[in-house]
Amino acid sequence: MGKVSRRNFLKTGSLAAAGVGLLNGSAFKPDDLVKSIRIGVIGAGNRGARHISTLLTIEGAEITAVCDLVDSRTMNAASMCENAGRKRPSIYNGDENSYKEMLDKENLDAVIIATYWNSHAEIAVYAMKNAIYPAVEVPAALSVNDLWQLVDTSEKTGIPVMMLENACFRKDNLALLNMKRLGLFGEIVHCHGAHGHDLVDFWFYDRKNGEPNWAAEYLLKYNRDQFPTQSLAPLMSWMDINRGDIFTEIYSTASASKGINAFFKREFGVNHPAGNLHYNQGDVITSVLKTKAGKTVILNTDIQLPRPFANSWMLQGTKGIYNEEKDGVFLEFKSPEYHQWEPFKPYEEKYCHKWWQYDYSSKFNDGTDFVMLSQFVGAVRSKGPAPVDVYDSAVMSAVIELSGISIEKNSPVLFPDFTRGKWQTNSPRFAVE
Repeated sequence: MGKVSRRNFLKTGSLAAAGVGLLNGSAFKPDDLVKSIRIGVIGAGNRGARHISTLLTIEGAEITAVCDLVDSRTMNAASMCENAGRKRPSIYNGDENSYKEMLDKENLDAVIIATYWNSHAEIAVYAMKNAIYPAVEVPAALSVNDLWQLVDTSEKTGIPVMMLENACFRKDNLALLNMKRLGLFGEIVHCHGAHGHDLVDFWFYDRKNGEPNWAAEYLLKYNRDQFPTQSLAPLMSWMDINRGDIFTEIYSTASASKGINAFFKREFGVNHPAGNLHYNQGDVITSVLKTKAGKTVILNTDIQLPRPFANSWMLQGTKGIYNEEKDGVFLEFKSPEYHQWEPFKPYEEKYCHKWWQYDYSSKFNDGTDFVMLSQFVGAVRSKGPAPVDVYDSAVMSAVIELSGISIEKNSPVLFPDFTRGKWQTNSPRFAVE
């Protein structure tokens, strides 16, 4: 980049010193800003391919390398780039260490990590040590120890890391954030986040033959909230977590595990091997989190029972309430009908966030992934802080292991402070207009 390579710049200590400012929210301004950023993609399967498709529509995002264990996926990714009129990226595959070769050889500004869950943290740490800005799919890591490694490496190198949780970037959730910051809900007291999505034959098993996918082992081995980030993501900024408040404890419970066995008996007959296994994973996980300031959160994850897809967020304060399921809002002294819901859509348009100034509804996932990746690209280009920073990524991902510990012990578990006390002086930064 410019006359001084990124790696040489890091070795001088200049970028590492700038890291304190990056993580505290002040923008580091290099001498020369490049128009395009060079991006590598590790993991070119379902989610990785969608990220590639989205990146190809973002100005200044140049995909220069792709890596996957499966050769056909890298070939498909390269073809996607060529079909979009872009240069064919370099290809890396063969074994689980191919990503290291890519990160070592390629002169990358950023990398998208869309691999198996248990590899996210390892790859992100390796990228940061190579002065490459990682954006990692959810969860950022599966264990609290690995999350601390992400935090420590980011602080030491000065390289931000961002978890790609798109729920933060939804048009409705960002409009709510604007309303909250304007004081329309008063002081926030309680929030609820729920994710309902029948994923047994999507993430975990092949619907055609019932063969296990890579993630099936998690249902056999663990009983915990396997997917808390979508439920929790928008609540982080609504409640100023890590920026004025922190979670202090979590208490989780699990229902019995009935849905997976019932699915196999229903779809493949009573003799299917997977239908007669013992699954540790309960069907519905409920967690209660408390904050230092006395606020509460309820999280629900329901991914093993037959049901339509639904996110259910609720924001409640001293002046009003929002309910995503009802698509409604009630604001004291503002809503026209006494104690009656009114439609949220007019509020969503009135308080629309600047990131949604254009109509992106024709893009994948109604444009939410486009907004998320556009903000990531912009952060990399300016060498600014991550829109969803390492501390927020750590808090959301920590629920996975902590919920499992709480369920096993049947008691509350203390929540770590990944900011090491900086939450007391940090000011809100995500999506500030």
